[in-house]
Amino acid sequence: MDLTEILESLDLGKISVSKAKKLLSLYSVEKIEDFAKMDMSRKLRRGIPEVIFAEKKEFLDLKKIILATTSKADSILVSRINKGHYKKILTFSKRNKLKIQTGKNTTTILFFKKLSSTGGKVGILTAGTSDVGVAEEARLMCESMGCQCICSYDVGIAGIHRLFPIVKKMIRDDVDAIIVVAGMEGALASIISSLVDIPVIGVPSSVGYGYGEKGVAALASMLQSCTLGLSVVNIDNGIGAGAFAANVANRSVRKKSSLNNSKTS
Repeated sequence: MDLTEILESLDLGKISVSKAKKLLSLYSVEKIEDFAKMDMSRKLRRGIPEVIFAEKKEFLDLKKIILATTSKADSILVSRINKGHYKKILTFSKRNKLKIQTGKNTTTILFFKKLSSTGGKVGILTAGTSDVGVAEEARLMCESMGCQCICSYDVGIAGIHRLFPIVKKMIRDDVDAIIVVAGMEGALASIISSLVDIPVIGVPSSVGYGYGEKGVAALASMLQSCTLGLSVVNIDNGIGAGAFAANVANRSVRKKSSLNNSKTS
């Protein structure tokens, strides 16, 4: 039984409170042999799905984790899959009839049974095409949390005129948060934050060379920003940015819905 079935069965009197408690406890931690303990109730508790960091995991262990978690959870993210394992995981997913979404320039995969819409909207921008992989990780996280994403890539300050049409669209579409991924000097995040009254999450990417290489200059620039309303995550942390932005968006939607209900009651 999934969580909805358990709660519905309890409400209808088909199962006792003690039985429901026992069944719900199964969703707390999923122990996979002696190498993994998955947080199965994270999405129920925090609105954020379980994320499996795959970079250093053995292929066999990764398959076991995916099968175990997808059997219990509506959605999970498997991030930073080893490039040598990525195509094998795609084949494995097809063989096991697992629904997936992939992203451009990233080996992160979203596994899901169903994706519901919360009504939250997140804008995602990148300074250059080299930043797209990190932005796509953020998109997959946002979509796993039920948000609609409005994306526009390669709109950095080297050709700043490219930026304004998409910013106007995001304002017009009433996005609840904006993620900005930028490498080199990372200035795009500050510029966006200076233009809108929307929470902005800056993601410094590891694009860059020389004195401030590997995202160091972009991180320092975003942290030193003069503009207010800009929050910053770690270098290349698209997953973290997506989780934060989606939380903001989903909470905003809940607040609006609650306010509208109170006006009509």
